Amino acid sequence: MAEFQIVVATDLTEESLNILREMDGFKLTAVSPTNLTALREALKTAHALIARDDVLVDAALLNTAPNLKVIGRVGANLGGIAIDSATERGIIVMNTPGVNAIAAGEHALTLMLALSRKLISAHNSLKEGYWLLDRRRQAGTQLHGKTLGIVGLGRVGQIVATRCLSFGMNVLAYDPYITEDDIADKRIALVSLRELVTRADFVSIHVSATNETRGLFNEALIKQMKAGARLINTSHGSVVDEAALAAALKEGRLAGAALDVYQEEPPYNSPLIGLDSVIHTPHIGDNTVEAAQDLSIQIVTQVIDALNGDDYRNVVNMPFMPGLDFDAVRPYLRLAEYIGTFLHTLSRYPVRRVAVEYRGEETAGLVKPLTVALLKGLLTPVHGDNVNYINAPVLANERGVQVTQAKGLKASEYAALVASMVTLEDGEQIYVAGTLLDRREPHIVQINDYRMNFVPEGHLLIMGSFDQPGVIGKVGTLMATNGINIASWHTGRATPGGHTLTVLTLDEPLPEDIYAALCAQDFVRHAHQVKIG
Repeated sequence: MAEFQIVVATDLTEESLNILREMDGFKLTAVSPTNLTALREALKTAHALIARDDVLVDAALLNTAPNLKVIGRVGANLGGIAIDSATERGIIVMNTPGVNAIAAGEHALTLMLALSRKLISAHNSLKEGYWLLDRRRQAGTQLHGKTLGIVGLGRVGQIVATRCLSFGMNVLAYDPYITEDDIADKRIALVSLRELVTRADFVSIHVSATNETRGLFNEALIKQMKAGARLINTSHGSVVDEAALAAALKEGRLAGAALDVYQEEPPYNSPLIGLDSVIHTPHIGDNTVEAAQDLSIQIVTQVIDALNGDDYRNVVNMPFMPGLDFDAVRPYLRLAEYIGTFLHTLSRYPVRRVAVEYRGEETAGLVKPLTVALLKGLLTPVHGDNVNYINAPVLANERGVQVTQAKGLKASEYAALVASMVTLEDGEQIYVAGTLLDRREPHIVQINDYRMNFVPEGHLLIMGSFDQPGVIGKVGTLMATNGINIASWHTGRATPGGHTLTVLTLDEPLPEDIYAALCAQDFVRHAHQVKIG
């Protein structure tokens, strides 16, 4: 059994680390995220890296890890990972979205309550020996009846919204990726970003770090915020222009801000640190005992399953939808991959176009993963182990292969079907279709105009011949004379007396001399050998 080396460059719980230590086939190497020399050295032989967003996984770091297969990010944030470079290399990038949503949501509420009641000022006053030094100056404001604006209505945003509704707040939300139909609680009003900031007494930010969100709360947007509003950011430091926010607070246009994240961490040069109207915490939004345990266990098990090929949960650069039952879909993926392998085997010239067709309820919504699986099967004979579910589309594009979805490629009586037709450089077209028996066993049911029904696994010999008497006997005699056992024989023909296509399953591949002897027979038009599975 091959041994996978996993580098952990972050703090995980002992329970999660013990999973790696005690599991056969895995070797754990722990390094400090701040020791880049040790990290680069460890990555030279690593198959997986587990880290948080304090480790910059850029193209340069990836170049030090020739065997890397998986990057596991603890938490939902993907900032600092060169996802495009990883995808080109076929490296899986995964995160753990939603695991720390409750902890992060509760921390945003903690900051909101602390802001509204000026808790830090009151605490410090009493700590310094003053009892109600200035009751009017320390007067807070209630959340009940106030308007909350949530920017980003994902898992954390929804948790904050639900809790704040129970406080009696009016809740507005801005999220360009959802519609009103996506919002279960109709008390949450979906509005534009401009309307949100002009109406909200409290604005809480819950977005991912992307090019779209970088600098979202810039000077112009902050100036549009309602006078006396308070801003809470527990998402990512790149979202807020700290200088513009500091200016608004100093001028009194905004009443306060609470931050758990910063443009630069640690925030030694932030203009917000030390302002009386700002509450700041050191990026601890998900730092609870429960979240730490859940995050650690989940990322470790995700990485193990991905390396073993058992499951691909929360992979961000793979064509599998959230919540997909990988075990149920795996037979379809295997069928599509086998079809791709057959298409390559039968192609005498480079493939230029790939048309795919999927029929049946079970394939609905699987167009992208099935197409990627088919491309993997098509390209693996060319690129070997360097092609996988992640980089197959990239490699196909580099080879100039056009991929389209089609309907009615060939007539077929099968209601559930995975099929593809490729067009070669010389214009020839090749069609292969398959289905599943009992939703588990793959069967090829048609190749071009030949109706077939065989399991595409093992050592296969594909032979095109003329439809004439004696073919079976001559082939059988050749095999028997040379000690080759035929496990199964399947022949299809388009028209009587025309051409036939035969697929034989053999216990072992034909030696070169026997294969050459077969190809030399006068009834053989073409022959190919392929190993599948």
